[in-house]
Amino acid sequence: MTTVAGGKSVYGASVGILMLEACFPRIPGDMGNALTWPFPVHYRVVRDASPERVVTQRAQGLLDAFIEAGRDLVRHGADGITTNCGFLSIYQPELAAALDVPVATSSLMQIPMVQATLPPGRRVGVLTISPKTMTPDHLSKIGVDPSTPVGGVDPDGEFFSKIIGNRPDLDVEKCRAENVAGALELKRANPDIGAIVLECTNMIPYAADVRRATGLPTYSIYSFVSWFQSSLQPRRFDLGQY
Repeated sequence: MTTVAGGKSVYGASVGILMLEACFPRIPGDMGNALTWPFPVHYRVVRDASPERVVTQRAQGLLDAFIEAGRDLVRHGADGITTNCGFLSIYQPELAAALDVPVATSSLMQIPMVQATLPPGRRVGVLTISPKTMTPDHLSKIGVDPSTPVGGVDPDGEFFSKIIGNRPDLDVEKCRAENVAGALELKRANPDIGAIVLECTNMIPYAADVRRATGLPTYSIYSFVSWFQSSLQPRRFDLGQY
């Protein structure tokens, strides 16, 4: 007889995603599009956590709301928590302390691991939606060297204005071109870069384009959460033939 334990409301989805409250299109590849993931996930929207407030105002006043939403995800079955904005690295220590499960707030947490893969003389570069508001705290709070090269997209362009402005329409090809242009400028300004980490979770759809244009390994929240999920639900292999 096989005996199983309960205690959750929902089963089969280990990763819980804390979502900003936004209305811009969540295209395939976007973290907030459930079809992006090859595994099921839980979502919880954090009220009043607008893109502008989180990215340009350091998510001030929102920590308690993120903790409450994270605890709700855990109560309903999440075994690990992530977020859909790389700027929430600012709350990594607090969320990790408050939630009784592993927490991976930001794709930027990959930087030390990616750095370890690079040859001597090469370093990681970050492409973000808003380099002007990425402070040393956003990096140091997750153990990343604040001198890490950071580049961004056009602050007057489609991608920035529609995501931060939370607009209900999006020109995907313009966004693709702006992400590629930002990555190429990052590489030009820092020729010692050996890999790129995409800060913004809305950049996932353009990761392949960045990789193709720059020739550099390109990491995103997709690569990070896929790794994270593989620890929460390790693949079980059929050992019957042995």
